[in-house]
Amino acid sequence: EMVVALLGILKAGGAYVPIDPDLPSARQAYMLEDSSPQAVLTTRDLSDNLPASDLPVLVLDGHDDRAQLARQQSVNPDARALGLQPNHLAYVLYTSGSTGTPKGVMNEHLGVVNRLLWARDAYQVNSQDRVLQKTPFGFDVSVWEFFLPLLTGAELVMARPGGHQDPDYLAQVMSDAGITLLHFVPSMLDVFLEHRSTRDFPQLRRVLCSGEALPRALQRRFEQQLKGVELHNLYGPTEAAIDVTAWECRPTDPGDSVPIGRPIANIQMHVLDALGQLQPLGVAGELHIGGIGVARGYLNQPDLSAERFIADPFSEDRQARLYKTGDVGRWLANGALEYLGRNDFQVKIRGLRIEIGEIEAALAKHPAVHEAVVTAREDIPGDKRLVAYYTQSAEHTAVDLEILRSHLQQQLPEYMVPAIYVLLEAMPLTSNGKLDRKALPAPDGDALISRGYEAPQGEVETLLASIWADVLKVEQVGRHDHFFELGGHSLLAVKLIERMRQVGLSADVHVLFGQPTVAALAAAAGGGSEVVVPTNLIPEHCDRITPQMLPLINLSQAQIDHVVKDMPGGVANVQDIYPLAPLQAGILYHHISAEQGDPYTLKALFALSDRARLDDFSGALQGVINRHDILRTAVLWEDLDEPVQVVLRQAELHVTELFLDSADGPVDEQLHQRFDRRHYRLDVRTAPLMRIVFSHDPVNDRWLAMLLCHHLVSDATSLSVILQEIQAHLLGQGKALGEAVPYRNYVAQARLGVSEAQHEAFFRDMLGDIDEPTLPFGLQDVQDRGRNLEEASVTLAAELNLRLRAQARQAGVSVASLMHLAWARVLGNVSACEQVVFGTVLLGRMQAGDGADRALGMFINTLPLRVDIGATTVAEGLKATHERLTALLGHEHAPLVLAQRCSGVAAPTPLFSALLNYRHRVVSDVSAEAASAWGGIESFGTEDHTNYPLTLNVDDLGDAFTLTIQAVQQINAQRIGEYMQVALRNLVDALEHTPQAALNSLSILPDDERELLLTGFNDTAHPYPRDVLIHQLIEQQAAQRPDACAVRGDSGPLLTYAELNQQANQLAHRLIELGVEPDTRVAVSLRRGAEMVVALLGILKAG
Repeated sequence: EMVVALLGILKAGGAYVPIDPDLPSARQAYMLEDSSPQAVLTTRDLSDNLPASDLPVLVLDGHDDRAQLARQQSVNPDARALGLQPNHLAYVLYTSGSTGTPKGVMNEHLGVVNRLLWARDAYQVNSQDRVLQKTPFGFDVSVWEFFLPLLTGAELVMARPGGHQDPDYLAQVMSDAGITLLHFVPSMLDVFLEHRSTRDFPQLRRVLCSGEALPRALQRRFEQQLKGVELHNLYGPTEAAIDVTAWECRPTDPGDSVPIGRPIANIQMHVLDALGQLQPLGVAGELHIGGIGVARGYLNQPDLSAERFIADPFSEDRQARLYKTGDVGRWLANGALEYLGRNDFQVKIRGLRIEIGEIEAALAKHPAVHEAVVTAREDIPGDKRLVAYYTQSAEHTAVDLEILRSHLQQQLPEYMVPAIYVLLEAMPLTSNGKLDRKALPAPDGDALISRGYEAPQGEVETLLASIWADVLKVEQVGRHDHFFELGGHSLLAVKLIERMRQVGLSADVHVLFGQPTVAALAAAAGGGSEVVVPTNLIPEHCDRITPQMLPLINLSQAQIDHVVKDMPGGVANVQDIYPLAPLQAGILYHHISAEQGDPYTLKALFALSDRARLDDFSGALQGVINRHDILRTAVLWEDLDEPVQVVLRQAELHVTELFLDSADGPVDEQLHQRFDRRHYRLDVRTAPLMRIVFSHDPVNDRWLAMLLCHHLVSDATSLSVILQEIQAHLLGQGKALGEAVPYRNYVAQARLGVSEAQHEAFFRDMLGDIDEPTLPFGLQDVQDRGRNLEEASVTLAAELNLRLRAQARQAGVSVASLMHLAWARVLGNVSACEQVVFGTVLLGRMQAGDGADRALGMFINTLPLRVDIGATTVAEGLKATHERLTALLGHEHAPLVLAQRCSGVAAPTPLFSALLNYRHRVVSDVSAEAASAWGGIESFGTEDHTNYPLTLNVDDLGDAFTLTIQAVQQINAQRIGEYMQVALRNLVDALEHTPQAALNSLSILPDDERELLLTGFNDTAHPYPRDVLIHQLIEQQAAQRPDACAVRGDSGPLLTYAELNQQANQLAHRLIELGVEPDTRVAVSLRRGAEMVVALLGILKAG
């Protein structure tokens, strides 16, 4: 009945509406009422299950109706006479609706024919194929399963009802019927491969997957078990004629995810941001579908249709529309799309699309339920389940979970009924009072700590919760859990305080007793106050250093003795001991955590004319070391509560000769390779933290010297000062240099100048409500996992340089503020966020005391800057950026870890993964004196490095700007440079002409990339006929192959093409008698079988 019914409806010119007889009666009744069908097709065994209505019911196997059908004409209805056009409806499929009721999607012949003809060609479907129809006909995959074989002369093999869920049965049918093409939802394919019998499928050529994400591991398993069978991954919502993208999986495919592919014929795909602007290549955004396959809209829901089916701004056709899918994806460099998930609360489970809002609305109708939240959890990989969370109404006692399940079963199809129900005392909320879905507890967690659980917020709370869980031996601790209610007592409190102290959080037993929750204790922990900067109290010729001599750090006598015992020259050679400056601490962390190499080793290569000049150079550098404390510093941390730096009174520069054979390659390349930062490490426990290694280069008759220096003791300004002082020593002017500025002054100022409490207050105000990191292109590795960075540089056009400076002057801001704002726009675009946070490199010398401009050491600091690019104008955004950047300078010595823990982004997720380093550089001519000093010495520059995956260096040369981008290879540094130039140009244009324009409306896309995204990746035009109907293609096959088998059951042939066409024609004429005409609807309530296809075809034929 099913095949006949579907075909008959099409022939009648109607649109079929599948009504699954297994749906709850209430849902069937809603679908019938909403679709207002002209008639309902069913069979005797199902007719009694239909909801009561006044609709005409045609019982296909009923005695009277069969007699009437037999009297109908068997000729094809004349589509032209019926007024049937390709833009009339072919079917209306109901999908889950977010408002609590399903919505009917209206698809037209034109889009469906395009999809079917594309599949015919793409998969070379012909009369030799046998296609298995196993998808329930309420889902759009069934459309091509029904009609693709029939319009190509192939055999349509009907699986038994429910057979799609039985792997053994499917294997039997596939083998016995010689199936060549079939479809699997990935999760069902997984089950099929897991339980597959030993049967072979020699005829099987292709398997198509769609409905949910196809895991790469499943693809690999498929390739191992079904060798020689093609696997294709397709994507498409019901709102766009089945499928809109396709990908052929290959064993050589790279990456961890399977792409959803490229647009099919006459379909356009766009990845857009929230404002409807094109997202750059590789950047996530909402998938929008354009072209011939876009559905008409939602039946009887004009507002929702207008919201989801929007005008196509990229088409010259004013009638063209885009469908907003709600799916998130991104373009890959090969022109394929990668699916990344949903941007709303719609989920797919085993290929079935579910609006969880509909389930929540149904559950909330139960009188015992106060609030209801439903989520899809995958606590066990591969096992995604619906979980319902609810709070109980005050006037009701406990309700049996089976009662709740039964309540939902009466309203929803079985696949939408949650498997698990969790009772909560209260729903977890975010800091701004919204439901915190991420904090919903795992359903199998302990009931005591599941009820009322609210996840810790920020790094301090998360750290405290982890310590509590360990000390109290519980699985999970929420931010409002009480220490003593979880089993704490006075002895455990003492243990807790000690654990807190070890991680730098201050508290005592009295505080804990008064503040017994994680949230309150976190707020009370820490603090600090301003202290007068002390002087160095270690005298010369000291024979023992005591704790009282070290005012900047708290060390016990035993720790001091441990620190100095192995120092060259003993205690008498120790000049000072003090803690690390903020950025030093971060650098040391990366040094210690690096499994090999060190990302903070600096290299500078020099060529010297002879050995004498090499000695002059190393001697001059030793003179610089003798002057500056920081260059005589070692860093120790083992067996200490916190790292220390030890300043020696004397430290000898290590100069080592290497004997390199030029036959093994150029000597300079050998040096670079031997001291590659990816595997070479300087021992930072031994002063000075710089070395010279040198080798003779006989090929070029020169000496090559590589200066190795650690970032712990030097930054860019320091290197410049070092070179200036080397020059002075080379000229014999070393004694004329001014007094060196000790680095300890900066350390004291950085640690004590602005209190920790003041730093925290500032950063909590700026970052407290940031709960999502800014991760360009999704990159979050800021630990330099051995990556290779590529670099690209560009000098801004002179005209743009002048305009930038003019706009900065006019707005009364620094040019750096414009650069930061433009960079924020770029990062916001490639991170898909509007509250952008990135690291900005601060000079660190503004509040470092007298002489800081000529002091040596690591002064620079990287701190987060927040720039809001959402609901703000260009002018407002520039003003706010300048004010925030200015305020940040007052906290330039704050530790980065402190700033990060003030945000809502919990460790170990980084708050940001991109940097901006704005540098003023003076380019001047080389003086005759400098030329004399450096005679016979040539510098090849310094190799610096960042451990972040994306860094923009802006060199302000006074009359020009140079942008240098360092990026991981997958990003393409050159492309980022182009984005920044476009952003700067559009920012200046807006400041000059439209300062009230929305900041997030400024594009960053260069013209060539925009063209690639719009047309290059969407070059899908194909001249398929646009004047043909679905059933007319099947009628052509019936005329050509009347005696060939059209429909086969699992036990043998059921209908020839002639029989199928005749029965569909008779049904179509009967439907026409009942008033079916183009765009009217016919409901179909049938089990899978031959009559269903006849019914569908008959409906279409009837018009």
